[in-house]
Amino acid sequence: MRSLPKLINRLLGLAMHDYQMLDDGDRILLGVSGGIDSLVLAWLLHHWRDKAPIHYEVVALHLDMGFTADQHQAVEAELAKIGIPFRTEHTNYGIAANQAHPEKACYQCAKARRNHLFETARTDYYTAVALGHHKDDLIETFFLNMLYSGNLSTMMPRQNLFSERLKIVRPLAYLTKEQVHEVAKIANITPVKNPCPMASHSKREEVRGLLSTICQRDPKFRGNIFAAMGNVRTEYLLRQTSRHSP
Repeated sequence: MRSLPKLINRLLGLAMHDYQMLDDGDRILLGVSGGIDSLVLAWLLHHWRDKAPIHYEVVALHLDMGFTADQHQAVEAELAKIGIPFRTEHTNYGIAANQAHPEKACYQCAKARRNHLFETARTDYYTAVALGHHKDDLIETFFLNMLYSGNLSTMMPRQNLFSERLKIVRPLAYLTKEQVHEVAKIANITPVKNPCPMASHSKREEVRGLLSTICQRDPKFRGNIFAAMGNVRTEYLLRQTSRHSP
């Protein structure tokens, strides 16, 4: 495995340790979209096995959303270059979501992909589903849930499901987007462009722009927001007394 910068290596190790993400004998199903985050995670998980004190298996699964006839080939080429075992399954989730629910296509498409991953993990006896969400994704999700759903929550670095028969792990949880790009350069990874027509028009993109504006005022804001998600003072939050906001 090519040498990683000390800070990035330490943050990856901290996330894995803090949330005890991997166990000896794990069979990991890695969801790969073709974006830089999931490809970087594929590279990391594949090469970590050489130095990890535990044994695990990892297989990448790319779900073709049906937008183009050849997008999956570019993803497969990157996975082959990394050297990780992979499979591609063709779906129409993206097209169907945009046609049936254009106002909430991203939610419907994400739900379909997530259910597909869970069902594959169940039927093929995987113990973990690995996803490439990073620190900025967790912050954005926190703001998405607060602004659009009225709750304080985010994606967990590790989450147990189905009576702990399956776990979701996000090993990049402590890395910023910039650090993920730094790893991509080291690994010579070329991301595949997202063919979804809604890719630049989602609520997540709106929140990303909002956070960019806020954090331009002080570079410490982003780190403070991330720290706040693990420093919740519940005694100073409102008690739910009504089903309706004032």
